[in-house]
Amino acid sequence: MNPLKVEQVSKQYGDYTAVNNINFEVASGEIYGLLGANGAGKTTTMRMVLGLIYPDQGKILYNGKPFDNKNLQLLGYLPEERGLYPKITVSDQIIYLAQLRGMAKADATANLKQWLDRFEVPEYYNKRVEELSKGNQQKIQFIAAIIHRPKIVILDEAFSGLDPVNVELLKSTVKELRDDGTSILFSTHRMEHVEELCRNITILHRSNTVLKGNIREIKKQFPREKVILNTIGNVEGLEQIAGVTKVNRNEQGYELYIANEQTAGLVLRHAMEQTDILKFEIKEPTLNEIFIKTVGERHE
Repeated sequence: MNPLKVEQVSKQYGDYTAVNNINFEVASGEIYGLLGANGAGKTTTMRMVLGLIYPDQGKILYNGKPFDNKNLQLLGYLPEERGLYPKITVSDQIIYLAQLRGMAKADATANLKQWLDRFEVPEYYNKRVEELSKGNQQKIQFIAAIIHRPKIVILDEAFSGLDPVNVELLKSTVKELRDDGTSILFSTHRMEHVEELCRNITILHRSNTVLKGNIREIKKQFPREKVILNTIGNVEGLEQIAGVTKVNRNEQGYELYIANEQTAGLVLRHAMEQTDILKFEIKEPTLNEIFIKTVGERHE
């Protein structure tokens, strides 16, 4: 039994359908990607998972049981927008929030100090939130989401406002939570983060599921339409090869777009006749390309 199950869930606001009959499950030790453009239904879905609003149809199960107040101790939430009180110190705020989740004050205090040490900012313990940079506020907000050791964590744009070093720090932390068995529902616009962290995804568009499943299996459904060709010398006439739709020149060689994979063989033979090949690769589509193609084809 998976810790989080969203089963045929829909939500209406008057005549507007915010979420329409979506289904997914998040296993223990899994980071599940929930993707979509603005207005697709992601936020409404996350609010329903958190118990802030209730589905009009369908059900959400936590370890096989419907929502009740006891589930609050199981859940952690990192919102996209800053949600901490700026004039209150980090320690007063985080420890209070942990106590609301059922944690003893002494345990919350010890846990907070461990996290501040982990993020190399122990001096923030008695600082007011408004004294911190936006990136460091995000790190404190992340601690607030997981201070009580939740079993299910909802992350909405978890790496927003962070520099590359801190992005890597939080990514490694999220992976550790996953490896410790936490179920994580992860929403972001950064598709490269999804490819690195997630095994399964759901893509929403205008309240509906348009693509769902294992990322590896999803990629197999889409043709490989890009060739990377790095060569010693120049290659003439690539544009004239049947099936080549576009050629970009770069410092290492060429990036070609092809109509089908059979064209790749023609490209390789053509290049070998003119120069030595350093690299030849038929690239699988990126998740970003799949997202644009899937959502774009349904955009009116």
